[in-house]
Amino acid sequence: MDRPPALAVENVSFAYGRAKALDQVSFDVAAGKVTILLGPNGAGKTTLFGLITRLFAIPHGRIAILGIDLRTHGAAALTPLGIVFQQQTLDLDLTVRQNLRYFAALRGISPRDADTRISRELTRLEMADRLGDSVRALNSGHRRRVEIARALLHGPSVLLLDEPTVGLDIPTRKALIAHVHQRAREDGVAALWATHLIDEVGDDDPLIILSKGRVVANGRAGDIADASGVGDLDAAFARLTSGAAT
Repeated sequence: MDRPPALAVENVSFAYGRAKALDQVSFDVAAGKVTILLGPNGAGKTTLFGLITRLFAIPHGRIAILGIDLRTHGAAALTPLGIVFQQQTLDLDLTVRQNLRYFAALRGISPRDADTRISRELTRLEMADRLGDSVRALNSGHRRRVEIARALLHGPSVLLLDEPTVGLDIPTRKALIAHVHQRAREDGVAALWATHLIDEVGDDDPLIILSKGRVVANGRAGDIADASGVGDLDAAFARLTSGAAT
């Protein structure tokens, strides 16, 4: 029997009053891949993440994590999920260690196991030497690294990242993208990376382009660019999202 996709979104629609934010959105996210959710600001990316994380109830359609339906299983379905929110959520007055230990405790991870996991994730992110530093003393890129480490501490099957590189410089953005790809490749994590930045998309990445709440393209990024007939992904994105909010 075939395994279900790590994350399945099926015919999901959502509106704020009369304003439709998502319209019959469907796609899958596979294990071991970083799937890019690309769309202009206002396309519906954050609304979709709100539905996946149960911040909003799902009025129409279905979302499942590892085949477990969010609507029928509630918060229990979110156990395999790791999340990096668009807004930073670390406690600035705690150290890196304290922030990560607190999260680990919420996940039921023992202190000894937590310290092993924290060391592993921070070492992978070249942040092990900042363990005792106050988060307030870190720059934005280092804070993001800590948030990614936190999201991976419990060994999630699905990792959501909502515009995780906003405000960061290009070298930092490239490093974070490379790290998430490595985690997907080596650990089998299914990552969904939301962005409006085309330079964060690789040719081989599974790509979903969202415009005005609708999926306007879904496939390998390089294939979408080739099929557009306009030469590259930048031009394809401009054509597919013409008239969308910016």
